[in-house]
Amino acid sequence: MDAERGRLLVRRAQLLAAARPVPVPMPVATREASPRAAQNLLLSLGGVLLAVAAIAFTVVSWGHLGIGGRAVVLGALTAAVVSVPALLVRRALNATGEVVACVGLVLLLLDAYAIWRAALPGVDGPRYAAVSIALVSAVWAVYGRLPLVRRLALPAPAALLLAQLPLPTMAVAYGSSYGVGAALVATAALDAVVGVRALRVTAAVVGTVTGIGGLLVAFVLSVDAGGFGGAARAALLLLAGAAVALASCLRAFRARGWAVTMLTAVAGLAGVAAFGGIVRVAAGEDWAVPGYLLCAAALLGALAVAYVRHALPRAVARGLGVGVGAVHGLALLWALPGLAVGVVAGEWIGPASAVVVPVVLALVLLIPALPGIPAPVPPARLGALVLGAVAAAVLPSALGLPFAVAVLLRVAVVAVLLLVPGRTSLGCAAVLAVTAVAWGLATWPVTFAVLGILLAAFALTAVVRTAPEVRAVGGAAAVACAAGLGWAAPVAAGWPAYGASLVVLGVAAGAVGLAFALRAPALEYAGYAATGLAIALALAAGDGAVLALVLALAGVLAAAVALRADRRPPAGYAAAVLMVAASWVRLAASDVTVPEAYALPVGVAALGVGLLRRRRDASASSWAAYAPGLAATLVPSLLAAWSDPGWPRPLLLGCAALAVTLLGARHRLQAPLLLGGAALALDALHELAPLVAQVVGALPRWLPIALAGVLLLATGATYEQRLRDVRRVRDLLGRLR
Repeated sequence: MDAERGRLLVRRAQLLAAARPVPVPMPVATREASPRAAQNLLLSLGGVLLAVAAIAFTVVSWGHLGIGGRAVVLGALTAAVVSVPALLVRRALNATGEVVACVGLVLLLLDAYAIWRAALPGVDGPRYAAVSIALVSAVWAVYGRLPLVRRLALPAPAALLLAQLPLPTMAVAYGSSYGVGAALVATAALDAVVGVRALRVTAAVVGTVTGIGGLLVAFVLSVDAGGFGGAARAALLLLAGAAVALASCLRAFRARGWAVTMLTAVAGLAGVAAFGGIVRVAAGEDWAVPGYLLCAAALLGALAVAYVRHALPRAVARGLGVGVGAVHGLALLWALPGLAVGVVAGEWIGPASAVVVPVVLALVLLIPALPGIPAPVPPARLGALVLGAVAAAVLPSALGLPFAVAVLLRVAVVAVLLLVPGRTSLGCAAVLAVTAVAWGLATWPVTFAVLGILLAAFALTAVVRTAPEVRAVGGAAAVACAAGLGWAAPVAAGWPAYGASLVVLGVAAGAVGLAFALRAPALEYAGYAATGLAIALALAAGDGAVLALVLALAGVLAAAVALRADRRPPAGYAAAVLMVAASWVRLAASDVTVPEAYALPVGVAALGVGLLRRRRDASASSWAAYAPGLAATLVPSLLAAWSDPGWPRPLLLGCAALAVTLLGARHRLQAPLLLGGAALALDALHELAPLVAQVVGALPRWLPIALAGVLLLATGATYEQRLRDVRRVRDLLGRLR
């Protein structure tokens, strides 16, 4: 009993522990903003509201006070506000002191406005604004250096930010665009000087923004300058801005490579714009972009020499290269439409000076070939080659030379490019050759001249050059030119349209035979392409007999290629398809509409091939050997029999299907047995269809439904027996071959 009592006490303790509610901790709200962030937000909003209230008080109105009274109130309020930050800093409330100091700066500006409205209403507004902003900036800079508020971070940057406005505002007051640009550049220079001693990052940022503004003004003045004097003044501004940018990046951003690159790039752009503007005025508007490009190329050459001689830091050289490279890219974009149309269509759009762009760019890309320049030389040389080829190709069109001269000069460029080793020169030659041939189609003499010269050039390239890819491209291009001549000569001589297809097919046969002798796959593939061209020409001629002849000759050519062991399967299939197509086209040209005339030759040939295959390989299935031939023979006739009202075709088809079925059963072949039986059943159904329709029409409509129900009941009653019958039939067919 005592043991049982102990067990029950343990069980009671377990049950009480399980029933006792588990304390669930209350969710703690997450803090989405830190105390410092909340404090800064509140202080900022408070400062903004105070500034808005002060502006509304000064500018709009406040009660019965005039502008003089408001000026007195503002002066007293300003003195009180600017003295508060010292007390706040002493109590370690620096953030609040920053906000109050910003409010004091706003009040100082409003004081200056109130003094102008109250005491100096006749003074010019922009000039007074420039002087007053300068005084406020100086006062605030001194205020930020006072010992009591020296711990505040915002007064000095705010004073520097205000210092950006006096000189440009004074220039606006005098109405001089050059003065505005000079004022912005001078302000940027002062920022660079300030950044040497203090506020390095702030001075660099505001100086960069101000200097870029001055450079933009100077560039607009340079572009709009109509005379040498205006262009020279704008150039001086641009060069001064470039000097300031270089000084800023060398002194203020020593540890920041990205900043050095940006500022030196701006300096490079400014230098190019300065000298390019003078060239534009001297040479005219048509040479504006080439003038800028020439200045950029000259600067890039000087930069390369200075870099090789270690006269420039690497970061500065890289930044200047980025700026000058941007000029090259913009010049190429400007000339690209004219160059593209000139290369492709042979016509020129735009000024002829655009041809200078690819020439200069080609020379610039050769700069990396100089010793000591760390640049990938092969890509630069390839780019120079492409640009040189483009320039040589479009130069005749840009100069307005006669059509024939322009085409022949392009062919000469192709011949020269074929002499230069390398894949790039070969690709350029191929592209220019295609465009030259397209141009040459305008007149027959030019067509023959272009195709003849290109044929000789590409053939010589295929013979002389040793690189496999060059020989392949040269041989294929030579075959293409020969095929073009084979098409052009008969057409120009007035032959019928099919004559060209036969000549081109002869070129294809010669290319395939030469490829077999030389073991040159490229010639062989070019011959195949020429064969396709011959078939296309025959098809375009619209003469079925000629198309059948061309297809038959192409089939003979494919059969000859199939004699090679390495080409046998694809060439054999192609020969069969071409021969069948030739026979079908010839039958269609003779107005033969009987489907058996088209199907029987193909079916008999396929059955012959299947028989040969079964003799060589006894394990081949009857489906692989005989099914294609049987389907090609029986299916078209079966389709025709269903729409034929006569009796000869269904009778002959039924006899043929019966013979095929019996042969399949005799030799135990699955494909003839099933295909022949299916064709025989469908043919018999076609013959019984009218009678069945007549009987069905005479029966009551409920009878088919009743028969279907009886069939379903019988099938369900003997389901197991039917499954055994199906398995037996499946096994029987499986034993067939």
